[in-house]
Amino acid sequence: MYLMALATDYDGTLAEDGVVREETLEALKRLKETGRRLLLVTGRELPDLKRVFPHTDLFDKIVVENGALLYSPDGEEEKPVAPAPPPAFVELLRRKGVDDISVGRCIVATWEPHQAAALETIKELGLELEIIFNKGAVMVLPTGVNKATGLKSALEEMQLSLLNVVAVGDAENDHALLRTVGCGAAVANALPALKDTADLVLVGARGEGVEELIAEIIERDHALCINERHRVPIGEDADGSVEIGPRDVLLIAGSSGSGKSMLVTALSERLQERRSQFCVFDAEGDYEGLEGTVTVGSNLVPPTGGEIVELLANPDNNVAINALGLEVEERPEFFAELMPALSAFRAKTGRPHWLIIDEAHLALPASRDSASLALADDRSGMIMITVHPDSVSPDVLAAVTAVAALGPKAREAIEVLCAAVEEAPPDGLDEPRAHDEVLFWQRSSAAPVRRIRVEKPRQVRKRHTRKYAEGHLDEEASFYFRGPDEEMNLRAHNLMIFLQIAEGINDETWEHHLRGGDYSKWFGESIGDAELAEEAAGIEEDRSLSPAESRDGIAEAVRRRYIAAASG
Repeated sequence: MYLMALATDYDGTLAEDGVVREETLEALKRLKETGRRLLLVTGRELPDLKRVFPHTDLFDKIVVENGALLYSPDGEEEKPVAPAPPPAFVELLRRKGVDDISVGRCIVATWEPHQAAALETIKELGLELEIIFNKGAVMVLPTGVNKATGLKSALEEMQLSLLNVVAVGDAENDHALLRTVGCGAAVANALPALKDTADLVLVGARGEGVEELIAEIIERDHALCINERHRVPIGEDADGSVEIGPRDVLLIAGSSGSGKSMLVTALSERLQERRSQFCVFDAEGDYEGLEGTVTVGSNLVPPTGGEIVELLANPDNNVAINALGLEVEERPEFFAELMPALSAFRAKTGRPHWLIIDEAHLALPASRDSASLALADDRSGMIMITVHPDSVSPDVLAAVTAVAALGPKAREAIEVLCAAVEEAPPDGLDEPRAHDEVLFWQRSSAAPVRRIRVEKPRQVRKRHTRKYAEGHLDEEASFYFRGPDEEMNLRAHNLMIFLQIAEGINDETWEHHLRGGDYSKWFGESIGDAELAEEAAGIEEDRSLSPAESRDGIAEAVRRRYIAAASG
């Protein structure tokens, strides 16, 4: 379940002439029975609403006075979220002949044509107030207070995200509300301008429209979330942009240094722009320092499930789970123990909107099925990153709806997925034609593979210092000192080991790899650091350097960029 709540306007939406029909009340009850929450968002003042609507206890929260006052029916608690109107404003308005005035806890309301007098009074007193219209009503509130801000305050108390809410309205004061939530709907009797704002225009008017919307929420859920607030761009080609949505399970696959983590970094930025909450399972410390995230765990202290869920309770928190404090063989078990808590939290709140699993072959190994990994049946909103798709649980791969394959083995990555799920490779499957091309396959459709240029991250993120300095690169990504006659086979699975071996080997072996350009090639292809590769290439090409000088030059470049940062 993705859509967790319905927020509805009252007059002209839920009610006709102030009265809610019995069928509409029954529909509201049906929605609550699904576990979803109900919010009422209205321009009315609370005493007036209670007078005309005796069923306020149906709602979890009520936002009155056009966003300025929150009311909790269960405890009858009132909470202003805006200051009270200045008495001088009301007094001067009355002196100007505006007698038809209602003064609430925060709102001052009157009717057209008194908006001119209200604006004149605001200017005379130099107040920070604004006028909001609602089908002839003239509402004066502190600047920036509207139904959207009131709903946001209510959702903060409920630990829900705006993206998981459907809102419905009919008038001018509903524009901000419909633009802010995950899905904005307009009843058939809504103003034409509001219908233009809405994502969904209902066939039914007023209560019948709300009943129609409730049926749509129960039946379609995710499918109502098709606007750009939910669509996450990955890249584009000549035919346009490529996106994923909340129902997708994306597999990002490619060899070391092919740009997988850079793509994930770019996606994290797009998610933050859309206020989509994400949680990264960071197996190798690749996302340490990722902007907009709170990190749990370190290379010395393992993360705990309790603190992860506690942080996720705030919809504004994105969490990076640093798993370096766990042994490789412990990570699947930790992930399996964490998933029930995350699944329960998702069932309750619809968040995190995206679960990002780095090094998915370590967290979701092929040796385990979905039951032993404690994965929920609904795996939507998941991004998995791996060098080895064939080492990921086939049960998990079966849920993949889209693939972004990077690097020289991009085609192979898609073929491996197809073999694992026992289906034929898609049309258009070929190797990328340029180094920055990515193969994108929307597996959930019949579309052929597309070659796209992916999104680039804006943030300047530090290198994956700990992974490359102290981590454990796989055999394919490691460096091997073999010598001119291949008499040795010394493997360096990280940069610290590389420097240690380099210091101990003889000059002939060192220079064999130096003159072959092997160091710059490794830095560029496996470490994925073009700048370090370029600096090393300059040293490799300088024939005036002695073996000791070239060793020192490359060692200094590595230490400057990685070792010092990792130890700090």
